[in-house]
This record gives sequence, C-alpha cells and structure tokens, in this order.
Amino acid sequence: MPFRRFFERGAKDAPAAPAPAADESAEDTAAVADDEAEASAEAEVIPAEHDEADYRDRAAAVLPTGASTGSKRTAALYGSEDSPGPSHYIRAVGCRVTDVDGNEYVDCTMALGAVSLGYAEPNVTRAVVDAIAGGNVSALSSVHEVDVAERLCGVIPCADKAQFLKSGAEAIAAAVRIARTYTSRDVVVGCGYFGWLDWSADETTGVPQGVRKDFRRIPFDDVAALEAAVAAAGSQLAAIVIEPVIERMPSSEWINRARELATQSGAALIFDEIKTGFRLKTGGYQAFADVVPDLAAFGKAMANGFPLAAVVGHRDLMDAARKTWISSTLASESSALAAAGAVLTWHDSVDVCASLWSIGADMKHAITAAIEASGVQGITIDGPDPMWMLRFDRPEREQRFLELGVANGVILKRGAYNYAALAHDDDALRDLERGASDTLVALRDEEAEGTD
Repeated sequence: MPFRRFFERGAKDAPAAPAPAADESAEDTAAVADDEAEASAEAEVIPAEHDEADYRDRAAAVLPTGASTGSKRTAALYGSEDSPGPSHYIRAVGCRVTDVDGNEYVDCTMALGAVSLGYAEPNVTRAVVDAIAGGNVSALSSVHEVDVAERLCGVIPCADKAQFLKSGAEAIAAAVRIARTYTSRDVVVGCGYFGWLDWSADETTGVPQGVRKDFRRIPFDDVAALEAAVAAAGSQLAAIVIEPVIERMPSSEWINRARELATQSGAALIFDEIKTGFRLKTGGYQAFADVVPDLAAFGKAMANGFPLAAVVGHRDLMDAARKTWISSTLASESSALAAAGAVLTWHDSVDVCASLWSIGADMKHAITAAIEASGVQGITIDGPDPMWMLRFDRPEREQRFLELGVANGVILKRGAYNYAALAHDDDALRDLERGASDTLVALRDEEAEGTD
C-alpha cells in the first residue's frame, strides 16, 4: 500500500532534508547532532512528579473548563467528567502519545485531525526549528508568508490570494466578513460547525440577539431547506457557508445546488475546508469534487498541527479585505508558516492524500475485524476512509469502550472523527487491531456479567 514505503524503506520517498549550510563545519554539525540526541534521551525520561490525577486536579483548579480545547475536556473525550481515562500527555511522536504516567497509546484522533503526517514529523520539525532560530517574528513580514501563499494558490482551486490567521474559527469568520464586505449584505446561510465566534454561535449564551438574527442554520444535505433559506434571505444574502463533509460525503445535488444558488443570488459560496483540506485531497473537498467555491478556509493538517489557518479565494472577493479589517499580530509568524511549507513539500513529493485514504481503510478494516471476532453487537464504522468514526447504539457503551480502549493502549475519538496519518504504519495497525480486540472482549465480558 502507498504509505508503507515511508516507514519500511527508511522513508526514502519522503521529502529530502535540507543540506547543511556551506560554512557549517563538521564539528558544528556533530555538536548539533549530539545536542539533539541528548534532548531526545531526556524526553524519554518520565519525571517522578508526573501524576495523572494530580494534573487533572491542577487543571480543574486553574482552567475554567479543565481544558482550553473543548474536545479535550474529560467529558468530551470519554463521555463523563469522572472517567478514569488519561487527560494529559508529555510526548507525542508519530502516531503514539505518552501520558503523564508513562503509558503509551496509538492515537487515532491525531489532534482532532490537525496532524496528517505524524506528530513531531522530522521534516516539519526541522523547518520550524530553522524558522525559530532565525527569529519567528519581527517588525516586518516573514518571507515565508509570501512563499506559502503562492504555494497555496497553486494547489487550491479557488485560491487567487490568501490571508493567514491562527485558527480555523478565525479563518472562516474572516471569509464571512470578506463576503459581507464584497456584497454589502448581512445574511449568512450556513451548515456545519464553524468554531466558537459570535457570528455563527446560534446555540450558546453570551451572543447578542442582533448577531444571531443574520445567521440562518440549515440541515446537512437538505436541498429543500437550502432553497427555502436562500429564498427567505432574498436580496440580503451575503454568503452560503458549507462544511462540505459532515460525517459523510454530501450528495452532488446538494453541493451543486449551493453553487447555483450562490451564483444566481450574487452571494459568495464559502467552503469550510478546515477538516477536509490536505486530507481528502491536497486542495480540499473542492479539488476532490470539482465544485469550486468563491472563498474557503483551511487549517488543521495544512501545517501538521502548528497553529495556522488561511482564508483563500477569488481575486475580486479577496481584495475586499482591503475595505474591512482582518488582522492578527502573530498571523504571519514564521514557525507555523515554515511548518506549512514543509507540509506542502510532502504533498509535492508524494501523494499524501491517496495514502491517507489507504491507511484509513486499513484502520477501519482492523476495527471491523475486531468487532466481528468479538461478536459484540451495536457498534458500527462509518464515514470516509481518511476521517472515519465509530457509532454506538448506546452512549454508556461508547463511554465504556473508550475507557477500556485506553486501558488497552488505544485512543479513539468519541463521535466524529478518527483520522488517518502517514505515521499509522504496520506496527500501529497491528497494535490498533490488538487493542481494539482486547477492548471488545473486555466489554463483552463486562456486559455478560452485568446481565447475569
């Protein structure tokens, strides 16, 4: 399968590492190597003071919700705040994560899809370290900003120009502001999860009613609802914003109708490609399905876990950014841009996304084999291969499965999604199937005892 060559033949097909500078002496190179080896050895040592319960208590005392990322809160990870599953890590390399007690896991969440190559991927890490060594920010813009923007415009169908931000929520909000500026309209029809910012937060507290009224949420893949919402917005429709893949691929009728309605109404079609970009295909769902939006937001796997996002789009719309205000002090800091450059080099060198499809299919097959062998009912696998999910007939069964999973060395995602990465090599797949099998047998036995 395509991905195995990266791991079984010494990654010879991976992008080449940059050569040392001409004036770098052999002694300097050796010293750097020694320093790196020493740092790596130190990273292997688990300090005695680390303790999972201690970290969880400390987090609860100083973080209002226990974790700054909602999906990493204990209740979100496992289904209950009282779950015994791990909550903090000290090391993540490849597809393996080590918790504060020194336990190692095969991770199938890959940082909520932010990592498609692998944690601490050497080429990305090297690029980031080099950028940091040169000063990651200054009074001027980094050359990386121009280089990466040019490369994005070469691989994303809708991209004539790009503007960088730090999070997916910022990028999609920027796309909406650009669309509203360009059209001089206010109403947005949307389908998907677009982050926590006010413009689309229609089901949470602390958002002014005046902001809510201009966002109209519709169900996924519902053509009639889309048409009705567009008709109701009338001449005030600024944008149709769609997360194109929500647990499954959309119908061609739905996605093409969105394109038609946006064009007919003079509104912008915006794709939220935060999850799908650099995963389904390098240029996102739009490249996969050949349906081109006017604007799009990218993030997550674009920089293999480093904090970077971008709004990209057609020249006329993107130039509307000059008439409004979209800015962030660290939007163009060089370390994350360097990471994105290294990711783009991977995608230039090998078909990363084809491998993610293949690896994801193998992951699904491993879990399916474990389910069938155990005889446990009520658990199914669904979703596209690069971003798949487990479905359970009962939430309490899901929680127990996830808790038993970490006890058997596997971190799986509650709900959507589990993500394939190049780092899920043959050893990881074997460990995944073995861990899932042991988990399902334990779950089967527990449930059998509970019915006695």
